[in-house]
Amino acid sequence: MTFHHDATRVPSRRRALQMAGVAALAAVLAPRLSRATEAQVADEMKALFGGKTMGEGKIKLDLPEIAENGLVVPINIDVESPMSETDFVRSVHVFADGNPLPQVVTYHFTPESGKASASTRMRLAQTQNVIAVAEMSSGALYSAKAQVKVTIGGCGG
Repeated sequence: MTFHHDATRVPSRRRALQMAGVAALAAVLAPRLSRATEAQVADEMKALFGGKTMGEGKIKLDLPEIAENGLVVPINIDVESPMSETDFVRSVHVFADGNPLPQVVTYHFTPESGKASASTRMRLAQTQNVIAVAEMSSGALYSAKAQVKVTIGGCGG
């Protein structure tokens, strides 16, 4: 009895599982290898806000100038607002060029929030800009930008 390989045959179960494993590994590694550029952040912001002009001054963005470990970079955001029924911060969007996805996090607020303030820790893969955009109930936009120098990357870098 002889066996021969038919190239048109469907791959064996073992081969299919091997290919699935390689695809899964590629899906995990690919985002770590790709980094959002400043242009991609600008495109993301344009898609979200259109061509609206962004003012400055209402957002306090507190980040370390140098992050020794990109895995745990603290970020604090405060937006100046009376947080009344007619004048409040609707949302704050945080973007970072150099990370796999340009938009890192979005916070939503209501007048009941009392204060437009948020704190978290984020991963930064490399030295990059972090941009916060506050969207007010009036539709006005305000932005703040800070650069963080990362000495040990947190996203596989």
